[in-house]
Amino acid sequence: METAKYQEFAKEKLGFEFNDINLLVTALTHRSYVNEHKTAHEHNERLEYLGDAVLELVSSDFLYRNYDFPEGIMTAVRAALVRTESIGAAGIELGYEPLVRLSKGEAHGSERAHESILADCFEAVIGAIYLDQGYEAAKDFISKHILVKIDVVLEEGLWRDPKSYVQELAQKIDGVTPVYRTLREEGPDHDKKFTVGIYVGDKLKGTGTGHSKQEAQTVAAREGVKKYRAENKIKN
Repeated sequence: METAKYQEFAKEKLGFEFNDINLLVTALTHRSYVNEHKTAHEHNERLEYLGDAVLELVSSDFLYRNYDFPEGIMTAVRAALVRTESIGAAGIELGYEPLVRLSKGEAHGSERAHESILADCFEAVIGAIYLDQGYEAAKDFISKHILVKIDVVLEEGLWRDPKSYVQELAQKIDGVTPVYRTLREEGPDHDKKFTVGIYVGDKLKGTGTGHSKQEAQTVAAREGVKKYRAENKIKN
């Protein structure tokens, strides 16, 4: 029976059995699968909506209770914790990727679309856990897979806008405004990838790859920040 593998996943990876395993199946069902399989009646968007709200509440409560940050910084730190890349990566670590139900077209879609789908599924899984097991179980799940990354977010300054932060560091330390240069473009027009380097004077401080130049610049800036912080032993 198809639901058996979902219950096995829940027992092994989540530590409990679902009372209604169909909630987990739905959480891992993309809209495209329902469109292609008429016997599948529900996709995960409603659960994603609910899970997003629970994730925001749990992460907000955690930051409020544990850190004496002003509102603006709490908002930025929370955004760094729950951004698409973070929760998509958490989904990959959790191992539900083979259980996600997609249409054949979506299964062979772009890397960027795939990352977004995995992130949406993560929020939907939170929604499913909340409905089936209650708030505390959802909170424990979020704590284990998302909030545990708070030290990295704070230590590496990931809550700051990386382009603004690397410019601030470059001007303060080297007296120079960094510039971005496109190093490479590859792939078809519908799934093009750009590789960008950030230079301070003639020194390459970081490189980044993305599906737009702006995205690649952000990744390169983040690498530049890491390099500056390591070289100058910046801790906060």
